[in-house]
Amino acid sequence: MKRAKKLFSLALAGILAASVLVGCSSKETTTNTEENNTVAPTKLTLYAGLMEEHAIEAAKEFEKETGIKVEFVRMSSGEILGRIRAEKENPKASVWFGGPADAFIAAQTEGLLEKYESPNASVIPAKFKDADNYWTGIYLGYLGFVSNDKFLKEKGVAAPTSWDDLLKPEFKGHVVMANPGSSGTAYTALATVVQMRGEEDGLAYMRELHGQISQYTKSGTAPGRMAGLGEAGVGITFLHDAIKYREEGFSDIVLSVPEEGTGYEIGAVAIIAGAPEMEAAKMFIDWTLTKKAQELGQSIGSYQFLTNPEATPPHQADEIKDTKLMEYDFSWAGENRGSLTEKWNDAIK
Repeated sequence: MKRAKKLFSLALAGILAASVLVGCSSKETTTNTEENNTVAPTKLTLYAGLMEEHAIEAAKEFEKETGIKVEFVRMSSGEILGRIRAEKENPKASVWFGGPADAFIAAQTEGLLEKYESPNASVIPAKFKDADNYWTGIYLGYLGFVSNDKFLKEKGVAAPTSWDDLLKPEFKGHVVMANPGSSGTAYTALATVVQMRGEEDGLAYMRELHGQISQYTKSGTAPGRMAGLGEAGVGITFLHDAIKYREEGFSDIVLSVPEEGTGYEIGAVAIIAGAPEMEAAKMFIDWTLTKKAQELGQSIGSYQFLTNPEATPPHQADEIKDTKLMEYDFSWAGENRGSLTEKWNDAIK
């Protein structure tokens, strides 16, 4: 009897030990399964500062290649910067896609961007990206003048070839530019003039130019379209936008550039700090730096020069490739964006 009890106790102990082992094994298997079962990203939200058609095509192609559904809101750079500021504690978008780099630099100084060094950024020249990997350039755009040919003939005046030409009496009330507070294009124009002439003389010039302006638009692309439609005599804008409008049939568009030199943009892409879709955001940044992604814009009328040396630039922009560019200081422009815009507002009052 005692021997039977002893055998029963040993058997029970063995069963309990086996149960513990099985439980541990089961728990470990579950843990390993959870660690290896990473859920792939399915969606991404962008704030787009480039042309809407470009953003639409980029979203479509990225989704085709990755399966990630892209939603975006198209705004001017100043509007995007304001939106990201307002949403700092609870970001609604993960990527800022396109628009002049000086707005990105302004965001960076306020802690609104996430550092990310894409493996594809190694091919992008250092002058087209942030040294600390907060933003990377994807295209270049040259600032210039877009005139309406019929207007020029009616006034008997040549297209402007210097900043001072815009002050001619024939152009009074016929010049259009965007508002530097909302538009990255217009802020590039303001920063260009101030960098070339110094703050005092630059703002004095902008005060004189204000007397020539018929309208300040919200979007930096609008002045080129208005000149093409004959709604303005001259528009200040990025020339690649005007080339797009001319390709679309606005045959009265005449391009010209300041002989003394002009500013330019590095159109950038960056991850917004606290991005709710971080993995998808990184995948998108990687994609935008590829040859294929950078060449995509020209298929829908975005004729910027490209930052990836392997990408083929649009032949439509050949006529402006020799434009004289100034030594535009992007860091200065970005760090002084808020104060310079305020000084411009005071100057034109």
